[in-house]
Amino acid sequence: MWLRSFGCVATALALSVSAPVLAQSKAYRIGWLGDGTPPPAAAQSSSDFQQGLRDIGYVGGRSIPVEYRYAGGDVDKLSALAGELVRLPVDVIVTSGEPAALAATRATKTIPIVVTQIGVDPVKAGLVASLARPGGNVTGLATLNEELWSKRLGLLKEVAPNVSKLAVLWNPANPGNSSCIEEIKSAAQALQLQIASVEVRDTKALDRVLTSIANDTNALAACWDSVLLERAGAIAEFALKRRLPTLAPLKEYVEEGFLLSLGASLSAHKRRTAYYVDKILKGAKPADLPVERATLFELVVNVKTAKALGLTLPPTLLVLADDVIR
Repeated sequence: MWLRSFGCVATALALSVSAPVLAQSKAYRIGWLGDGTPPPAAAQSSSDFQQGLRDIGYVGGRSIPVEYRYAGGDVDKLSALAGELVRLPVDVIVTSGEPAALAATRATKTIPIVVTQIGVDPVKAGLVASLARPGGNVTGLATLNEELWSKRLGLLKEVAPNVSKLAVLWNPANPGNSSCIEEIKSAAQALQLQIASVEVRDTKALDRVLTSIANDTNALAACWDSVLLERAGAIAEFALKRRLPTLAPLKEYVEEGFLLSLGASLSAHKRRTAYYVDKILKGAKPADLPVERATLFELVVNVKTAKALGLTLPPTLLVLADDVIR
């Protein structure tokens, strides 16, 4: 298994929770703020977050309703959507992604906020005072997944040794992507990789941006961003036509046709978020709940994509992979 610990655990919180159902003396309501595209209603009710609530003892939709707000990739909408949740009001706001987290913190300093799916250091982003003692009204989970780019690039060179110039797709409207592109540039130096920075601000611009990638580029990577993830299939299709190996931080990209990924599990993060919501609804203050950082990461490879690119995956890589998509 590739799942291993990178760095120290920032919290001693238990990894599993067994708790009775919260007494419904009050009609509690959760707000969910995401910067991506809203999933179908049926998918919301069966989401990893809702499953996390059920694991604790809640009955999603009946004992604790969730108000969902999604920006559809337009981060400029997040402030208004956060304001809607504050005015309802909700008892807790769960945010998905850095832009949503920042919008929520601007909208309220009193309603508890649980952040998840952020790939940057929440301290550097100004979300919390420290991981161990967040302070204020924000706590949650952080992947700090930008620290893994040196390992990701090493895996790419192992699979495709001739790669010399890597195009990196990133969204400058996403605060977390700035650290992503810088981390990639830093990691690339040791491997003598040239980096071509390719900015993608929205889904409409993607097709035009892709066609602008230079012909001497021989690999492509994508940062963690809702706009890029939403069009991951189109990016993978373009890369196959250009015969470019593709690299990403999340399994979800590989499921859409990317070659390989190394990163935290989004589904596990969403389930774990329910733990924080439960604690807060039972009276805990965000300031007293340490922020958890991911220490387990999954390696995922797409054999079908490798074959289409004419690449042979090393047997050791297949053995180490946590998931092999065929």
